[in-house]
Amino acid sequence: MRWIVGLGNPGAAYEKTRHNAGWFVIDELARRWGVQVGQNKCKGLIGEARVQGVKVGLLKPMTYMNLSGESLRAYMDFFKVKLEDAIVVYDDLDTEVGRIRLRYQGSAGGHNGIKSIIQHTGTQTFNRVRLGVSRPKTGMVISDYVLSTFAKAEQQDVSRMVEEACDAIEFALQHPFEQAMAKFNGRTGE
Repeated sequence: MRWIVGLGNPGAAYEKTRHNAGWFVIDELARRWGVQVGQNKCKGLIGEARVQGVKVGLLKPMTYMNLSGESLRAYMDFFKVKLEDAIVVYDDLDTEVGRIRLRYQGSAGGHNGIKSIIQHTGTQTFNRVRLGVSRPKTGMVISDYVLSTFAKAEQQDVSRMVEEACDAIEFALQHPFEQAMAKFNGRTGE
């Protein structure tokens, strides 16, 4: 079984924020695949689909971002799935809005959700789709920035980014992740 984890924060106050970009992708995959991500289990909301003959789990941790690893670990333990079969999708300050970056390892880079996953799995090696949210203007507190919504002028780029992330994930379900990286990294999003 393959599984996709989108990081975000529960609650209406966070719904459309930059930090919830991972949830945008889970919601779009669920829409594409005609499934609900609503069952409350493993400290998250889960759903399941069959995509091109592959069983795929979807997970939206409900632990708040800083404790995302708790939900991911609970999911792994309950469903007896391997981390190498997961793709973690999350917002990234070091990627510009509208761009995605696929990686299979690395540090948390200051992202508390990823830091929590590393703590709960004991490894920095797992497939990731990083969604560009860009860095804030000088002087803005990062936590305030990631908990803000995208500007109206960014909406088209965000929509395109979510579509491209979903395309990359669907490709990665059928191909080695390195091939997905080669195909989708470096695209301009145009």
